[in-house]
Amino acid sequence: MSEPNVYRLNSKFVAESTEQWLSKRGVSKEQIGQLVMLLQKDYFPELTLAECVASVERVLSKREVQNAILTGIQLDVLAEEGKLLPPLQDMIKYDEGLYGCDEVLALSIVNVYGSIGFTNFGYIDKFKPGVLKKLNDKSSGQIHTFLDDIVGAIAAAASSRLAHRKQAEREEQQQAKSVGSD
Repeated sequence: MSEPNVYRLNSKFVAESTEQWLSKRGVSKEQIGQLVMLLQKDYFPELTLAECVASVERVLSKREVQNAILTGIQLDVLAEEGKLLPPLQDMIKYDEGLYGCDEVLALSIVNVYGSIGFTNFGYIDKFKPGVLKKLNDKSSGQIHTFLDDIVGAIAAAASSRLAHRKQAEREEQQQAKSVGSD
């Protein structure tokens, strides 16, 4: 029997809110998919953007990822509005170099798909290609201290997921060939 005044989280609402906030902040699944493609194209030349976007969608379907996205975006928005207390306000507003909480939050996303994501994240965080360059542009007036790392982490996790799946596919094909040749 259900209890009338007990809080219950609506998972569909959380997922929809996550997608809406990404869109409001100027980030599409396709843009993240392009980052995945950049990270994986040398290893899997047959990889398509559609596969990359599908992997991004799988990463975005994870509740832990949604929680990180919503938390990071809200902190960025509060900093834009000047609603954080000092010194945190300035740390986030100016993306303080010694403030690493943005990366720590992003690493919670990377961890979902294993250690290969760390190297992908480190590379993309340093290089800042595609939508990450736009998110790091401070001239827009928007603050993306958390979001740029979160988007990079989503791409890194989706890349990791793809690498694991593609390796499994290769192994299955090799297994099928060896069984067929017996």
